[in-house]
Amino acid sequence: MADPALRAAIARKEFVLAPGIYDLISALIADRMGFPALYVTGYGTVASSLGLPDAGIATYSDMIGRIAQMARMTETPIIADADTGYGGLLNVRHAVRGYEAAGVSAIQLEDQVFPKKCGHTPTRQVVPSDEMVRKIQVAVDSRQNDDFLVIARTDARTAHGLDEAIRRAVAYGEAGADLIFAESPESVEEMARIGREIERPLIANMVNGGRTPLLPADELQALGFAVAIHPAAGFLSAAAALRTTYADLKANGINTNRTELYSFAEFNELIGFEDVWAFDRRYGG
Repeated sequence: MADPALRAAIARKEFVLAPGIYDLISALIADRMGFPALYVTGYGTVASSLGLPDAGIATYSDMIGRIAQMARMTETPIIADADTGYGGLLNVRHAVRGYEAAGVSAIQLEDQVFPKKCGHTPTRQVVPSDEMVRKIQVAVDSRQNDDFLVIARTDARTAHGLDEAIRRAVAYGEAGADLIFAESPESVEEMARIGREIERPLIANMVNGGRTPLLPADELQALGFAVAIHPAAGFLSAAAALRTTYADLKANGINTNRTELYSFAEFNELIGFEDVWAFDRRYGG
């Protein structure tokens, strides 16, 4: 069931900063940090579970089990990427119902042509805007509770310019989307225009190494954004740490002081071994 805290925070105009999570370790760590929301990144989840690019390869079935497990194991409201809705209008209805039943608090749907591509990569194409409007209408009508938020993302900026992206964003808001996600603006000036011209709570996508300027939360809020997602920070930092650790091990035959490791005792606690040990003590396992 959706957590009403996310809708309430946005209604109170409290800025929502959401780190990207992509597996259960990242979810468990982020959940303890006190963020108002967590963002299940499609890019990171596909990369970590399938070892493949975010290019429309992952199916609803590939994603829903992982997203549901993240929701079960965390207490923070979850925003989850659902790509294009995994197909046509009937698929969108199925995805909305499945994500809501899984315990997600907001679903993100985008207007790309299937198969979609990561929003900060080239050659993305978008469907006609009226097709996406119907998807948003279906999504809104399919949810069981208004606390489950529908996010409409447009990828029109890169191929068709900012004017078309804003036109689509306004139409998607009028169709009933709770939040608008105008993907990959390319300057602060473009971000400011998005903030002025779209009268719906807005999402900023802060991708390290992406097309959009990286701005701190207070500056994004001043520009008119309500939510900032940082989808890549987790998996990029994890990849860098793994490369350093494995290179250190290969070069030295052991991990030296060059490698910073999470405490094994802390990791045991994070993953739930203390509960296992308590069970064993009680039942003599």
